[in-house]
Amino acid sequence: MQKTQLFDLDGKVALVTGASRGIGEAIAKLLAQQGAHVIISSRKIDDCQQVADAIVAAGGKASAIACHIGEMEQIGATIETIRSQFGKLDILVNNAATNPHFGNVLDTDLSAFQKTVDVNIRGYFFMSVAAGKLMRENGGGVILNVASVNGMVPAMMQGIYSITKAAVINMTKVFAKECAQFGIRCNALLPGLTDTKFASALVKNDSILKPALARIPLGRPADPSEMAGTVLYLVSDASSYTTGTAINVDGGMLA
Repeated sequence: MQKTQLFDLDGKVALVTGASRGIGEAIAKLLAQQGAHVIISSRKIDDCQQVADAIVAAGGKASAIACHIGEMEQIGATIETIRSQFGKLDILVNNAATNPHFGNVLDTDLSAFQKTVDVNIRGYFFMSVAAGKLMRENGGGVILNVASVNGMVPAMMQGIYSITKAAVINMTKVFAKECAQFGIRCNALLPGLTDTKFASALVKNDSILKPALARIPLGRPADPSEMAGTVLYLVSDASSYTTGTAINVDGGMLA
């Protein structure tokens, strides 16, 4: 009996934003392992290049492009670079995000609000638009948005971040409905508490971590690699009839 090829990404070109560390890095490495040429993207080119070099050293295919998705002109430039170098984009993973305000919602200042919205909503939206147009030209593709369980149940002290992640979940459904006619699927991953630098304010603080773990049936934070398998499912042919959905990978927290 032959093994399934449903998770094979040979010949695919994938862009992963925020891929220089954490969940994005884990996703990028798994997609490369499955045969995709992965474009590693984040704000700092040196960090991106390190991940790309590690993938190539392991026998995979990868390149690096610096892109701050909070800057509109950088989004357009990134997609144009991909168009000129590869002529197509099969997979977009919107993973880059920011959470500059950790505190009571009443203490959110305009700067923190604007930065969070610019990256987590506007960045995801216009990256999806630019990538989606390239996908439409080539007969289809897959968009995967990394949202958060906070988009379903807001987290204390993370008000505006939680609001933007709720918007990402709805955005996922919008693109799924309107882009299906172009052969484009769009789904979302909702990570729970994950041990990353991004979540260090939660994971490294016992007074926050202990009550958080009490709400997680599996009783521990996730490793970033534990997010990547669900993403592989959602961007591969294994999920060819799945679009507009949000899958929570949270150790049972929302249950």
